[in-house]
Amino acid sequence: MINFRRSAAVLLGLLATTALTGPVPAAADDEPVAEPPRVELVLDVSGSMRAADIDGRSRISVAQQAFNEVVDALPAETQLGIRVLGATYRGKDKKVGCQDTQQIVPVGPVDRARAKAAVATLRPTGFTPVGLALRSAAQDLGTGATTRRIVLITDGEDTCAPPDPCEVARELAAQGTSLVVDTLGLAPDEKVRRQLLCIAGATGGTYTAAQSAEELTDRIKQLVERAGDTHTLAPTVVGGANACDSAPLLAPGVYADREAFSEHRYYRVPVRPGQELRASVSMALDRPVNRDYGVLLRATAADGRELVRGADAGSGRADVLSAGLRWSASADDEDAVEAEETATAVIEPTTVCLVVSNSFAPRPGTAATPGMPVELTVDVVAAAPAPDGPDLGRGWALLALLTVAGLLTGLLAGLLTRWWVATWRTN
Repeated sequence: MINFRRSAAVLLGLLATTALTGPVPAAADDEPVAEPPRVELVLDVSGSMRAADIDGRSRISVAQQAFNEVVDALPAETQLGIRVLGATYRGKDKKVGCQDTQQIVPVGPVDRARAKAAVATLRPTGFTPVGLALRSAAQDLGTGATTRRIVLITDGEDTCAPPDPCEVARELAAQGTSLVVDTLGLAPDEKVRRQLLCIAGATGGTYTAAQSAEELTDRIKQLVERAGDTHTLAPTVVGGANACDSAPLLAPGVYADREAFSEHRYYRVPVRPGQELRASVSMALDRPVNRDYGVLLRATAADGRELVRGADAGSGRADVLSAGLRWSASADDEDAVEAEETATAVIEPTTVCLVVSNSFAPRPGTAATPGMPVELTVDVVAAAPAPDGPDLGRGWALLALLTVAGLLTGLLAGLLTRWWVATWRTN
């Protein structure tokens, strides 16, 4: 009977809580997905890859050697695909040549012998449809709950735009496909460098200039291994509001959104007395912006009163800005105990508004849409108790021992001194 009464009390308490707090917060998907890392290597096989300027060898031969070494060292759980561009059409019809991209190894468990044989037969041939190849590679990798990775190796600028490869990268990022594109440049050309930087920045990837066979091999291996390190659940897509009262209600989890230049986006999180809100935000610089910019994360009350302002947090990357904050609701222990025992005594949570702001300003010619990628992490945990006043704890015993030892030492020293003085006077 006691157990029945307690169960009924808990049930009534939950119902009362729902009535007080309104709709259930949106929850991030926290179920792990048993899915292997998926990577596709995209290799430029256009005519310019014949140039013999890397360690006295042609660019294509260096890339082929790097691919072979990467395939041999590939982690067993990684699913790898290989796509090429400019590899088959030898004519001069640009309309036909700009459709020249093929997947020569499908994404999946790697047959090492088959993969190396497919790469060994490649010969520099045609145009450079980078944008089309990126869009096709994204389709090769498919969608899922975890991050996919494309590694683009090229020596030249796209010669087939449209589609512009940088716009394709932004398009893929805006689709929320959890896709990262890393770029490797094989030619010391400033226009190529800018284009590859733009592609990588739009998706949160990296750009590297490879000047030797060893650099190229090492970098591809690092990127393939990183696919396993970043093999995590994709954030839940959520849309922030322009005011607190209409903002989405969030449960603990990781969320993805996009924010326009100089915008403020609002999200709501319920926090009960005795709980601590921990939140962080990261914003990727996926396009050129003016200097003197920043990201601000604030927690405010529903009436707009600021509770705490976040501090800058270094992400270790030049293309990502981050900030984080912590805030605790005041807790009344007696009310908390009564709430557990009495179904009608429910403590209403405080609705905290998280405000994500940025001071970005686009450079001339920079696209304003879609907004900048935002990743918001929310957690609500038991608040840490306030620290007590200074207390020696077990040190009191040591202090007492030292006091007694000091007294005994002083007494003994006094007795020895008196004995020595008395003996000296007698003599």
